[in-house]
Amino acid sequence: MKQSHSFATGLIKAFCEAGTGLLVLDNPQRKNAVTAAMWRAIPDAIHWLHVDAGARVIVLAGGGHADFSAGADISEFTELRKDAATARVYEASNSRAFAAIREAPVPVIAAVRGICYGGGFGLAAAADLRLASSDAVFAVPAARLGLAYPADAIQDFVRGLGSQLARRALFTGAAIKASELLASGFLSDVTGPEDLDQRAQVLADTIAANAPLSLRASKLALRAVEQGDDDLLREAEIIGASTFESADYREGRNAFAERRRPVFSGR
Repeated sequence: MKQSHSFATGLIKAFCEAGTGLLVLDNPQRKNAVTAAMWRAIPDAIHWLHVDAGARVIVLAGGGHADFSAGADISEFTELRKDAATARVYEASNSRAFAAIREAPVPVIAAVRGICYGGGFGLAAAADLRLASSDAVFAVPAARLGLAYPADAIQDFVRGLGSQLARRALFTGAAIKASELLASGFLSDVTGPEDLDQRAQVLADTIAANAPLSLRASKLALRAVEQGDDDLLREAEIIGASTFESADYREGRNAFAERRRPVFSGR
């Protein structure tokens, strides 16, 4: 059964079916620019998808089939980011949104088409896997606006782009084509625009069919290695060890012996 929920007065939409979740930045009239309300809603949407709807994987996409996101809605900056005090409040909501994707208990796939700028680029960088259409273009124009990009989110650019390309993106603000980001390893696949949704769906469904505890342990271990976090590594080890006593491990063994597809319960 397909479940759905909306947030930020409909500008964030969430759907889940058969363990595959979809989070849509649905503001196509403004190239899916992310409003302050949308930034605040992203953690709630991730929580709803995983906890309430039971998503085992989440696809992050832009609404309207033209652009992923033009980044933060600059039209709000005059009031909501007008000085250091208001900027701190605004950037705290940015950081919570990036962290919600980065730290989601399930894998997050960014499916990017068209424009992917600024905070939109940051959301994609926080994801675990990234696919893009051949017409996708990426940029971090903060320096051209006289702003500094949130420091805690730069880790995602370094992790995904590598040190040199992250520096180039942040220092120049220049656009980068999908083909270059595929070659750099930031993207795992580039498709024709008409194939992106299907390719993301196939990847998400493949992940959703696997054992949830195994996925969680793997994601935690990957984060621990990337961040050099010993506490996180110990947590991943504990979850990994628990898989050997899980119902899903028994189901996996039985399915292999019986030559059938396993049906995992997450227990």
